[in-house]
Amino acid sequence: MTREYRAKVFKSGNSLALRLPKALGIAEGTEMIVREERGEFRFEPADKPKAKIDVSGFAGKAPWLKPLPPELREFEERPSAIAARKAAEEAAKKA
Repeated sequence: MTREYRAKVFKSGNSLALRLPKALGIAEGTEMIVREERGEFRFEPADKPKAKIDVSGFAGKAPWLKPLPPELREFEERPSAIAARKAAEEAAKKA
């Protein structure tokens, strides 16, 4: 069943705004997408952005974890990376 509501367009600053009836059940602050096709307008709620997790409180959950000291943050290069770099250096010398 299609319901029909009247809505009023009014000036808001340098824009026009459409006042929608409360009976539509749209929550205040809902972001809407407006589609226009041949002079007809369709309004749809925009997809809500994915919820973001606040990780600021996670550090206190595992007090036994400590940051790695700088000397443990250094890793030896893999042989494949060393071989690739040497091959590139030799090719550059020949050119």
